[in-house]
Amino acid sequence: MTISKSRAITSATLLTGILLAGALAGCDTAERAGNALSEAMRGGQGTAVGASATPLGPSEVAEALSQLETLPVKGRAPKTGYAREEFGPAWADVDRNGCDTRNDILARDLEAETFKPGTRDCVVATGVLADKYTAATIDFVRGEDTSSAVQIDHLVPLSDAWQKGARQLSDDQRKQFANDPLNLMATDGPTNGAKGDKDAATWLPPNRAFRCEYVARQTAVKVKYQLWVTQTERDAIARTLSSC
Repeated sequence: MTISKSRAITSATLLTGILLAGALAGCDTAERAGNALSEAMRGGQGTAVGASATPLGPSEVAEALSQLETLPVKGRAPKTGYAREEFGPAWADVDRNGCDTRNDILARDLEAETFKPGTRDCVVATGVLADKYTAATIDFVRGEDTSSAVQIDHLVPLSDAWQKGARQLSDDQRKQFANDPLNLMATDGPTNGAKGDKDAATWLPPNRAFRCEYVARQTAVKVKYQLWVTQTERDAIARTLSSC
């Protein structure tokens, strides 16, 4: 097995990406803003962002609040017609790097990861996750009975997105949304299951230290894909950011 960290990202890279996305949102389109942050999430060298990630500074909080102001506030649309397949096949290789999205995110977020031989460092075999949702350290071992200990979460759930504007996106846009590194994070499986498709009004990470970054990233995702928020969701995000 080989060991690599070529798809990792530092906390500083993420926070810089949030600032860049906000700056572009102010002078150009929401799509460019989100793309800039996605590139920050996709690239970069260094240590994976773990439970002890650098807190958002005043400028990052201000940018997130500014982006939140640009989001339309509407009621939740019906879930009618929603299916996972509406967002394309699970874990497609949208960036065409030869590895599926799930393994890309595992490689980005795990420490000391190893890869299955013969997969060109694509299929993650083992690693250690500093879980942001729980602040716990979790050993990942690929296997039928063990892989689910670490799952890949959509920070903005697909069902939530469907009910807040994604239904009107094109098939390709929804596929990009489902595989966007900005909206994806490796996390504790049971905690991910407990979150389900809840938005910020009804669920926040148990690890309070990550809540500011969590809602800031949700906001950036919704800006990028021109989704909306409900009033209670907007209030919850603003309240969380105001306490950072």
